[in-house]
Amino acid sequence: MRVEIWSDIACPWCYIGKARFEAGLAAFAHRDVVEVVHRSFELDPNAPAADGAPVLDMLAAKYGVTREQAAAMEARVAEAAAGEGLDYRSDRIHGNTFDLHRLLHLAKAYGVQDALLDAFYRANFAEARALGDPAVRSEIAVGAGLPADEVARVLADPGAYAQEVRAEERAAAELGATGVPFFVIDRRYGISGGQPAEVFRQALERAYADGGEPLSAAGEGEGEVCGDDGCAVPGQ
Repeated sequence: MRVEIWSDIACPWCYIGKARFEAGLAAFAHRDVVEVVHRSFELDPNAPAADGAPVLDMLAAKYGVTREQAAAMEARVAEAAAGEGLDYRSDRIHGNTFDLHRLLHLAKAYGVQDALLDAFYRANFAEARALGDPAVRSEIAVGAGLPADEVARVLADPGAYAQEVRAEERAAAELGATGVPFFVIDRRYGISGGQPAEVFRQALERAYADGGEPLSAAGEGEGEVCGDDGCAVPGQ
């Protein structure tokens, strides 16, 4: 079985949803036959590549609320993250993630994609590191197991893995994904949002047990997602 997960490093529900999916996968009796592949999705492709904006300022502008109201929204997301044992900071910087996705493709070639994605999530949400700084990106990528010279090569060449990122984004659109995280099992079952772990376990059981129906465009479920209109916030 193959599970493809479309996500973005800037997406809090992707960070939380990954933890919930992994808990559901751990409870699945046939987890050893599951291959997990992470796919690229940019929530804000027009975000600046270098100097981003404080996330609270971005949220206030996006939703038309005060900075204090944006902080309250973030606090509710932080509570959801804490429920999964995840640290969450709201003093992080929101910026462009295209180069991060290119590095994740390099990591896939070296078999450390999952480790690098975890490292990026941790650096962004738990540590509020400046992922727009190429030196920080390089340090994280090398720490996750990538050769330093290969990391430098990819970051120096804007075209490296660019087509692969764009192809995965087109595939998400073709599958009907308008937000992330978006989970696809064997291109037959779609699960939208950061669902509870039990939802993922049940979906894996269902996919394992039968041939299934063709994937519906929107997928299943009503979990929290991040999309063009922003990120769903509990209590909103």
